[in-house]
Formats: sequence, structure tokens, C-alpha cells
Amino acid sequence: MPTLLLLFIVVPILEMWLLITVGREIGALPTIGLVLLTAVVGLALLRRQGLSTILRAQQKMQVGELPAREMAEGIFLAVGGALLLTPGFFTDALGFACLIPGLRQLVLGRLLRHVVVVRGPGYPPGGQYGPRRGPGRESDSDIIEGEYSHEDRNRVRDSRDRDRPDDH
Repeated sequence: MPTLLLLFIVVPILEMWLLITVGREIGALPTIGLVLLTAVVGLALLRRQGLSTILRAQQKMQVGELPAREMAEGIFLAVGGALLLTPGFFTDALGFACLIPGLRQLVLGRLLRHVVVVRGPGYPPGGQYGPRRGPGRESDSDIIEGEYSHEDRNRVRDSRDRDRPDDH
């Protein structure tokens, strides 16, 4: 059985079991309150860490670096946010794990060892970016300055059109 299908079966069953067990111990309303509290706290943490990740990515782009780690962190934060919005304690634990900076850095470090960043055309090697202008640009030799004019060559006249007046 594929792993993803197994997760879609096992995780909801585990969530229901945890919710029933906690609800039996502390009551239904406190359990619902706890689920809502974890969602609110998690989203506040997600917002704070998401903004700091965006700021770091912008700083890297301003100095001409590719923000690959910040993009991967953004994906982790989005997954963590989705898990925190899902009702249940197991998904909340996974969502909070995505928001813990040290744990997230550890997992990202291991994952990013297997990732190769490929730059598209116009992006020189060495961490600099930008096909036209910016920190990675070495010279202005590929810019041609000048003026141009547009001639309308769509009107082709043949011998039959000579006797007709112009439409202009």
C-alpha cells in the first residue's frame, strides 16, 4: 500500500483516538478549547516566523543571493500552518515541530543536501542573479542604446490599387 494512502488512513484514526481519549479525561468543551487554543497560538507563531523568513529572503535577493533556504523554510512553514489548522493533537504536534526553528533547520539541512539549484539562462554562476541589471552584472556590453522608428509595411499596393484614393 502506498505510503501517502496509508497516512490518509492512519492519521485521521489516530486523531480521533487522541481526541476521544483527551475528551474522556478532561471533558468535551475543554478538549475543543484546547484544539482552538493550539490553532490560535500556532498561527501567531506562523505569522511571526513567516514574516522574518520573508525579510531574510528579501535581504538575500538585494545582495544578489538566491534565497533557496528561505524558500524551503517557507514551504515548511506553510505545511506547519496547514497542520495547525487541522483539528487534532497529532497534527498540531507535527505543525509545531515545523515551527520550531532548531528542528526545522536540522530537517532542512538534511533535505537540502540532496537538492541541486539549477539557474536558468541569464543567471551567472557564483550566487549572483539577474539577467539584465543588478549585483551579478559584470558589464554593460550586452546593452545596445539607440533610437528606432516603426514603418508600416502592412500596406502593399499592387497595380489595381493605383487608381484608388488612399484611405489615410
